[in-house]
Amino acid sequence: MRMSCAEHLAKEPTVALLTPLLCVQDVGILEYRAPSLAAELLSAAYRGNRDTAAVLDVACGTGLVSSELHNMGFRNFFGVDGSHAMLDIAKRKGLYKELKQCMLGMEPLPVQAGSFDAVVTVGALSAGNVPVAVVKELWQVAKPGGYVCITTRGDVDNLKYRTELENTFDSMVQDALWVQVDVREVEQWERAVSNKEAEHIPGVVYLYRKSSD
Repeated sequence: MRMSCAEHLAKEPTVALLTPLLCVQDVGILEYRAPSLAAELLSAAYRGNRDTAAVLDVACGTGLVSSELHNMGFRNFFGVDGSHAMLDIAKRKGLYKELKQCMLGMEPLPVQAGSFDAVVTVGALSAGNVPVAVVKELWQVAKPGGYVCITTRGDVDNLKYRTELENTFDSMVQDALWVQVDVREVEQWERAVSNKEAEHIPGVVYLYRKSSD
């Protein structure tokens, strides 16, 4: 199994403390497109005031997703990540109103339920990393009518996890907790690092909107 930089950091926080700058460089080397693709999907659907929209960036890392969203007019960011080192880099970008440390799947999200117009998590939900159960937490912290944007890998190693993830999504749709807004499958998600893989591995971006009360 291979993991992206963001996924490796979430699984091994001690490594994140030792090698944050290396992983920032890896994003470019691996042609990691997930942050820009997630931002594009959310931006295309969002119709509210971007200056005031509260955006929660979960597993924010160094702030790649919020940087993309900032370029699209969003201004009000809150970040959560498991690594102090990543949060320090994110803080220096000056985009976030607040940053908090939290290990997803091990600790509850340190934010109030129903507080955010958009919740985004990129690179965290995949096999051997964050449990699928975290999806319910992401839903809980979104406002009624708020958006939840999630990514996962589309390679064979992640197939079982992706199936469980999509089953959870579908169950939440059936329970009228949210509605699906868009799904985008991308063949060139990031450059592969194994000779056993194609040049790029695929990925998926999901966008849901929480049902209004």
